[in-house]
Amino acid sequence: MGGSDSAGRLVRPFTLTGGRTRPSRADFTLITTVTAADPQPGTAARPQPEHTRILRLCARPTAVAELAARLDLPVSVVVIMLCDLLEAGRITVRPPRPVTTPDPDLLQKVREGLGRL
Repeated sequence: MGGSDSAGRLVRPFTLTGGRTRPSRADFTLITTVTAADPQPGTAARPQPEHTRILRLCARPTAVAELAARLDLPVSVVVIMLCDLLEAGRITVRPPRPVTTPDPDLLQKVREGLGRL
C-alpha cells in the first residue's frame, strides 16, 4: 500500500472486496497457482478493473503471493478477489503439489558421492 505508483493508491483495499474480510473459499495458499480461463466465459458479468488486472497477470500460471506483490495489495485482499473470479469461472486454480519424502537410499548415495570429492 505504499504510494509507489505515480497517482498513489486512491482505493482502500476493503472497497476492492466490497467490505468482505474473509474469502468465500479455502482454495488458496501463498503458492497456489492461478491461471486465467481461456476462453473467458461469455455469460459472466463484466469484471471490475482490478479483476481485469488479475486476469492479465494470470495469462500464464502465477502464484498467489506473486499476484499480491505485483498488485501491491495484501494477500488477504487478493484471495477474496480470486474467489470472485473462481466462482465466475474466470480462473482455474492448481493447489501446490504435496511434498514427498526423499528416498533415504538415494540421499545416502549422494552423501557418499559428495564425500569422494
